[in-house]
Amino acid sequence: MSSDRAHPTPPPGLPTVLHADESIVVFDKPVPMLSVPGIGPEKADCLASRAAEAYPGARIVHRLDRDTSGVIVLARDAETHRNLSIQFQDRLVEKRYEAIVMGLVSETEGTIDVPIRKDMEHPPLQCVDLAQGKPSVTEWRLVERDRDRTRLQLTPRTGRSHQLRLHLQHIGHPILGDDLYAPPEGQAMASRLCLHATMLSFTHPATGVRRRFESAAPF
Repeated sequence: MSSDRAHPTPPPGLPTVLHADESIVVFDKPVPMLSVPGIGPEKADCLASRAAEAYPGARIVHRLDRDTSGVIVLARDAETHRNLSIQFQDRLVEKRYEAIVMGLVSETEGTIDVPIRKDMEHPPLQCVDLAQGKPSVTEWRLVERDRDRTRLQLTPRTGRSHQLRLHLQHIGHPILGDDLYAPPEGQAMASRLCLHATMLSFTHPATGVRRRFESAAPF
């Protein structure tokens, strides 16, 4: 259901490496790069395949949408992958994003607590479903307002597919450039989806030390 507007080929080579050691590699993923292969040979190129060539054994732990940029960690062995997967599952990983949304958000902070599920009639969309949706919580904080748009800092407390995009659309402030959830005028307000993973914090599986990796939003 995506409009596929203005989706250039992902830049060649590896994305920027924020950190690499024997257990993990952390990238600053660009758009429009897939995290994992899609369906069809034209969608085989992705971060996972490029990373595995440069860092043998590298494998995906979590994902960012093709059109979302920012910090993503890959495990370099099975035990590290298991450890990180448990941290994500048990919500021991802290994630933070920045987004620019349509309109002027009047409040300075808030929480969106709205259950969501797959929209079976309109894939790949998600939809709000108060009865059958999975619990989904996003905390947000105002960064700045500018004429017809607002920059927000987002902290997802759950990790549902398209959670941030759908939650912001649900409160009447879809993300600029979002070709799934924004109206045409919102899509036209930016050349890309204005959503970036700015921070990822977790306990390093090998050292037990809490690590924090950051990337400034490029928009």
